Amino acid sequence: MRLTTKGRFAVTAMIDLALNGSDGPVTLAGISDRQKISLSYLEQLFGKLRRGGLVDSVRGPGGGYCLARPQSGVSVADIIRAVDEPLDATQCGGFENCRDEDRCMTHELWTTLNVKMYEYLSSVSLGDLVERHQRKQAPASTAETRRIVPALSRINPSAAL
Repeated sequence: MRLTTKGRFAVTAMIDLALNGSDGPVTLAGISDRQKISLSYLEQLFGKLRRGGLVDSVRGPGGGYCLARPQSGVSVADIIRAVDEPLDATQCGGFENCRDEDRCMTHELWTTLNVKMYEYLSSVSLGDLVERHQRKQAPASTAETRRIVPALSRINPSAAL
């Protein structure tokens, strides 16, 4: 059980799209540059995200991608499912043939873990991730201000206002 690059990159790209899409469509080249994800890989992912109803494409000059739903209406589980990312802790893929043709002794444990993973990923929205990212960015600028203002006040006392 692990989340592969496909799922991680899809979630990262969707966060980038949500952060940068307020002024119009976002290009995959822009996401590629900012997130250091291959453009051809993004094209594959966004084809799946579009077919999954999570993004819309806009053709022509100034085109790109935009969210098809509000950020709060897109869960991480939706993104993972759209790119066909299997999250399965069982060895059998849920077919209950873990041990030759029989169900293993820990099958129920791993099946329950699968359910809990999807419950959690369904409870986290794209909007939640965007908000967390923005909150993390805000303290950095506040810390930077705390560092710069005292330095400026030594040069010009009125700058500390």
